[in-house]
Amino acid sequence: MLMDQKPPSKLPKKSTIGEFRTILPYLRRYRTAYGLGFFFLIAVDAAQAVIPQFIRQAVDMISTGHFSRMEVFRNCLAMLAVMALVASGRFLWRYFIHGSSRRIETELRDDLFSHLLSLSYDFYQKNKIGDLMARAVNDIGAVRNSLGWGVVTLVDGTVMAASILVIIFIQDPRTAAFCVLPLPPITAVMLFFGRMMGRRFHRAQETYSAMSDTVQETFAGIRVVKSFVKEWWFNTKFEKANDDYRDANMDLVKIYGAFFPLVSFLAGLTTIILLLIGGRRVVTGYLSPGELVALFSYLQMLIWPLMGAGFMVNMIQRGAAGMGRINELLKTEPSIGNPVNPRRGGSAEGSLIELRNLSFHYPRTVLGGAAAPAFAGGNKGPDTPAGLTGGNAEAAGIGEPAELLPVLEGISLSIPRGTVLGILGRTGSGKSTLLKTLTRMVDPPAGTVFVEGLDVRERDLRELRRLFGVSPQDSYLFSDTIKNNIAYGGGEGEESGAEALAGAAELSALERDLESFALGWDTLIGERGLTLSGGQKQRVAIARALVSAPEILILDDAFSAVDAETEKRILLGLLKERHGSAPRSGSRKTTIIVSQRVSTLGYADLVAVLEGGRLSELGSPGELLAAGRFFARMAELQRLGEEVHG
Repeated sequence: MLMDQKPPSKLPKKSTIGEFRTILPYLRRYRTAYGLGFFFLIAVDAAQAVIPQFIRQAVDMISTGHFSRMEVFRNCLAMLAVMALVASGRFLWRYFIHGSSRRIETELRDDLFSHLLSLSYDFYQKNKIGDLMARAVNDIGAVRNSLGWGVVTLVDGTVMAASILVIIFIQDPRTAAFCVLPLPPITAVMLFFGRMMGRRFHRAQETYSAMSDTVQETFAGIRVVKSFVKEWWFNTKFEKANDDYRDANMDLVKIYGAFFPLVSFLAGLTTIILLLIGGRRVVTGYLSPGELVALFSYLQMLIWPLMGAGFMVNMIQRGAAGMGRINELLKTEPSIGNPVNPRRGGSAEGSLIELRNLSFHYPRTVLGGAAAPAFAGGNKGPDTPAGLTGGNAEAAGIGEPAELLPVLEGISLSIPRGTVLGILGRTGSGKSTLLKTLTRMVDPPAGTVFVEGLDVRERDLRELRRLFGVSPQDSYLFSDTIKNNIAYGGGEGEESGAEALAGAAELSALERDLESFALGWDTLIGERGLTLSGGQKQRVAIARALVSAPEILILDDAFSAVDAETEKRILLGLLKERHGSAPRSGSRKTTIIVSQRVSTLGYADLVAVLEGGRLSELGSPGELLAAGRFFARMAELQRLGEEVHG
C-alpha cells in the first residue's frame, strides 16, 4: 500500500535530566542574570509570606471590637506597599529569568543551525528535513520552557513551600502536623506521573517531526502533486500523520489531565483538615480567629507550589525529551572534515587534477534511506545491492547489501591546467560520483585524488572547495532574487560586484531573460526556482558557478534543458573567457563538462568515457570518433536523430 509508513516507536527511549548537560555552557554565560532573577523571585516569595500576617492582625483587631479606623488604614497601607514590591519583583524576575531563557534559546538554535551546516552531504541523505525543522523549532521551544517556567516553578515552589511550612509550624505545630498529611501522597503522585509524561512527550515530538516532514515534502513537490492530480493521496497521508500526532498528544493529555485534578484533590484535603482541627482550636481558645485565617491563607498559598511541582515535572520532562533529540544532532560528527593538520596551497607545476587508480563505493543502503559516502580501494566492504553495478548502485537507495561492485573502479586520469575535459557515459555510469570525489562531497580513498599536487583528503576543505565552481544536475535555486541567487557563488565573506554579476549573466546567456523580467535582477524566484523555466534555472545556476571566476569550473549536465543555439553561445563564450589567449579572468582556467550530447563534448580538449564505473576511452573528440567505440556510436546515433527530426 502507498500509505504504509513506519509508525513512530510506541516506547521511545527514556530521556533523563542528564540531557541538560549540553546547556551548562549557556547557563554559565547567563549565571548573573539567573542569579538576579532568583534574588527577586525569592524576595517576592518573602513578601508574599508577610501578607497573611497583615490579614491576621486586621482580623484579630476587628474580632476584639477594640480598634480605630487609622489602625486598619495603616495596616492596609502597609499591605499595599508590600503588594507593590511583589509586583515590581515579579517584573524583574520575569525579565532576568525568562529573558535569559529566550537568549539561550536563540543561541542554541544558532549553534544547532551552524552545526547542521557543518555536517556532510550524506547526513542529509539519511535524515528528513521536516524532522530537522521540528527539532530546531519545537524541541528547542520545549527546552526554553524548561529553562524558564520549569526553573521558576522549581525554585519558587521549593522556597515558597519551605517558607510556608516553617511559618505554620511555628504558628501552630499541632494543626500544621495534621494539615501536611496529604503532602507525601502528592509527592508520590508527582514522581509516578512524571516518569510517564517524559516518554509520552518524546513520542509526541516524534510524531510532530513525521507530520512536519510530510508537510515539507508535499509543498516542496507541489508541482508534481498537481501534475499527477495526487492531492487526495497527500491529503490522506497528512491526515494519517496528523491523527498520529493527535493520538500521541491525547496519550499525554490523559496523563496530564488526571495528574492535576488528583493533586488538587489531595491539596484540598489540607483545607478540610484545617477547618476541622483549626476550628476546634479556635473554639477552645488555642488559636485566635486571625491566626486561623492566616493559616488558611498560607495553606491556599501552599497549593501553588504543589500544583507548580506538576508544571515543573511536565516542563522538565518535555525539555529533557526535546534536549535529548537535539543532542542526537549535536553529537553527530561530520563524516567528511578537515584533517588534523591540513595542508594549504598547492603546486602550480604538473597536472591540476590527477586520479590514481580511483575506486569508490557507497556504503550499506537501507530501505527508505539513501546511501551515505564511504570509500573503497583495497578494502572490500558493503556497497549496493547485488545486481546493481556502477551508477545503478549510485542511484539506488533501497535494498540489503550482498556482494557489491564499486561505483568507480580503477580510474586513472591526469587533467592539465587550462584543459577543457568532457565526460560522457550512460546514466548511472558514475559521472556525478567522480566529480563529487574532487570536491570531497564524498570521500575518496587516500592517495587516489590529487588537486594541485596535494591529496584532497589532506587539504584544507574550505580552500579545496573554493577552487571549484559547480553547476550540478539539480539546479537548486533559493527563494530569493535572481541577483542574490547568482551572488551566492561569490567568495566567502565577499560581495560580488555589479561587474562580476553582469559578466556571469552574459556568459550564461541570461541577460536577455533579465530584460524580459519586470523587476530584472530583483525578480523574486519561487521556491526551488518554481517561477523559472528549466533552461532559465540552469543558466542561473551556471552564472552562480561563474561569478567567482573559479580555477576549476564543473558543468554537470548543465545544458540538458538549454536549446542547442543557446548552449553553443554559452560554450563559445566560456571558451573565449576561460581558455582564450587573453581572458579577463587571468591565466587559462580548467573546465569539466559532463554531457550526453557529443556535439557539446566536441568543444573539449580531452574526453573521458565511463562505462560501468570504469574509464573505457580517453582522448580528443577526433581520436575517439576515429576509434569507433562508444563515443563514436553515440555521435552517430545523435546525428541520425537530428536528421530524422530536422
